[in-house]
Amino acid sequence: MSDFPAETDVAIIGAGPAGLFAAFQCAMLRLRCVLIDVLPEVGGQCAALYPEKPIYDIPACPAVEGAELIANLERQIAPFNIPRLLKHRVEGLSGQRGDFTLTTDQGSSLHAKAVIIAAGAGAFGPNRPPLDGLGAYEDSGAVQYYVRRKADFKNKRIVIAGGGDSALDWALSLKDAAAKLYLVHRRDRFRGAPESLRQLDEAVAAGQIEKVVPYQLHGLRGADGALSGVDVIDMDGTTRTLDADVLLPFFGLATDLGPVARWGMDTQRSTIPVSPSNCETSLAGVFAIGDVATYPGKLKLILQGFSEAAMAAHAIHPIIYPEQALHFEYSTSKGVPAA
Repeated sequence: MSDFPAETDVAIIGAGPAGLFAAFQCAMLRLRCVLIDVLPEVGGQCAALYPEKPIYDIPACPAVEGAELIANLERQIAPFNIPRLLKHRVEGLSGQRGDFTLTTDQGSSLHAKAVIIAAGAGAFGPNRPPLDGLGAYEDSGAVQYYVRRKADFKNKRIVIAGGGDSALDWALSLKDAAAKLYLVHRRDRFRGAPESLRQLDEAVAAGQIEKVVPYQLHGLRGADGALSGVDVIDMDGTTRTLDADVLLPFFGLATDLGPVARWGMDTQRSTIPVSPSNCETSLAGVFAIGDVATYPGKLKLILQGFSEAAMAAHAIHPIIYPEQALHFEYSTSKGVPAA
């Protein structure tokens, strides 16, 4: 884009919740910043994977959908007119603390004095079940890995497979819209918040959800991409067919740091170890926050990414203004700086 700057104080890679809040924190400290993301819109997984999924652990928000959370973060940074470079994947990072050069797959380059990596799960995609003929049902939408519009599932016979938070949350969220909802898992134990487990028990008792345990996915029935049933099998080899219009397998995301892994910093199983005091990586001047960052006691919660964003921004300030002491002030005292 023509008005995209050639240089900035802080390059923020990733425009999900942590990246957006990092932009706000940098702007509050009068640090110029740029948001860069490979996706065509800001929001990361919240926008791309679950815009209508309620999030319950954001402070002061009893429940907020992913898209609404991103819209609120956008409003928060709107006064600062922060430049963003979307549909660009950062391929290269060279230089040193105070003088980095970033290059993208679209041929753009940016000079920055510090870098914040807020890349979430990195390059992410679903773990797909090994079922014959899966591709045709994916193409038709009969098998989906993300729920973008709950209205699309109204009066559908839905099979949800998985035993973690995503499977539980979507089962509870879709139970009122579905004509029938099955929850398939290989054992009668689910990994979820105690309140979600309590709600699941209530929904099962009320006949809103049928637990199919201990079973695993075994096959798909239908023709020309139209799903009519899902075969499941138990540990003894007994099979059962569930009448279904839609299959939603939630087996987690396959993540990949991509080019980030080649930038010379320490990595650990698709995450980046950081100092818990300031979120700096092993490469001086480069910081990591959100799901991509790891340290002892790390919790993969959006709220922790927000805290890390603030710590990283404050740690970067002396890199940009080495002669200027930073006196911490609450936002209630200093307000929002003029653009």
